[in-house]
Amino acid sequence: MTDRELALQAWESLFRAQHQLLAEMAVDFDGSDLTQGEYDVLLTVARAPEMTSRLRDITAKSLISQPSVSRLIDRMVTRGLITKAIDPDDGRGALITATDAGAKAFRQLATVHGRTIAEKMSPLDDTELTQLLRLTEKLRGM
Repeated sequence: MTDRELALQAWESLFRAQHQLLAEMAVDFDGSDLTQGEYDVLLTVARAPEMTSRLRDITAKSLISQPSVSRLIDRMVTRGLITKAIDPDDGRGALITATDAGAKAFRQLATVHGRTIAEKMSPLDDTELTQLLRLTEKLRGM
């Protein structure tokens, strides 16, 4: 049986570490053409084959609600960062594709943000990073 007090301490430490790191990394988005939400959408799309992802997959991977994702997608279409088309395999769904402008903005920010992430995670060695990855995946039920 897990020690309740230890579990609470571990949770609080994990939560505070995440909050601190996110706040420190937020500066990457200052002056950027992308918001954190737009970056998150483009991260999912950029990793997909042909830079196209189903809207439901973007929603599942996002940390915001489905209605918020839908509004964000619509704003990104208006800004020319992505296109939205009917999913031929599911008429109720949509396919989201990065435009050249969206892909370029993502790549530029990803270079900077990737360096920041690596810097912020550098106090951990590779063994510790592997352990952290396994532990967080375990907590997420993966």
